[in-house]
Amino acid sequence: MSSDDIPEPLPATASADPFRPEPAARDEAPQFVLPLVVRLEKTDPPARTDALRTAARAVLTMLSDERSLGDGEWARAMRDWEDARIRKVVRRARGAEWRKACALPGITVTGERAEVRVFPPVPLDGWPKELAKLQVSGTELDDPEPPPVPDRTGPVLWLNPALDMSAGKTMAQAGHGAQLAWWELSGAERTAWREAGFPLSVGVPEAGHWRELTVSGLPVVRDAGFTEIAPGSCTVVADHPALRRRP
Repeated sequence: MSSDDIPEPLPATASADPFRPEPAARDEAPQFVLPLVVRLEKTDPPARTDALRTAARAVLTMLSDERSLGDGEWARAMRDWEDARIRKVVRRARGAEWRKACALPGITVTGERAEVRVFPPVPLDGWPKELAKLQVSGTELDDPEPPPVPDRTGPVLWLNPALDMSAGKTMAQAGHGAQLAWWELSGAERTAWREAGFPLSVGVPEAGHWRELTVSGLPVVRDAGFTEIAPGSCTVVADHPALRRRP
């Protein structure tokens, strides 16, 4: 299924930090999308949790890349994207399709076995032909073995235990959660996370723990409801140690 998800705008109290633009005109601004492509070979697909972690790290890598900042070559596209909704679309590729995708400007991030390539934002109707023809559907993945217990001493992206989402949609949601955490961190906290290689865990909490997380003050992704789930559904809570310590 489609994974072009749009979280709610930031609250009106958002700061003037360049990573957190004022939300007033988000819906009126031209809309862009951050493309992500997951390598999905028929005979060797990655585990679902590995793909989720890798997609989140790919988003963080794009956000922090020098080409995305200041006068970098991708900075204008990043600003245009962040001034609207932080929309992401996950597509899949294999074989020659993957090789063609890798020839386009972007960044490939690897996990244990997963490979995800993230590209600078493009207009909703302006996808490069090499990416536009890639399939959105079919990103069904599972975990052959039970995924590791999330490391609560580090960043954790907690997934709503009551929702049933495709792997592609969940990858996009994990990316949203990582981005909301990034926006909340100070410059020093961002630098420390980046220099550590963006470690993070993905987990599904018990129902009671999920309820506590959603009212804890941590960043929460709320889906716009265009695909798969109802509008306003809370999909991810971004639980970063630096954010837990704040009053």
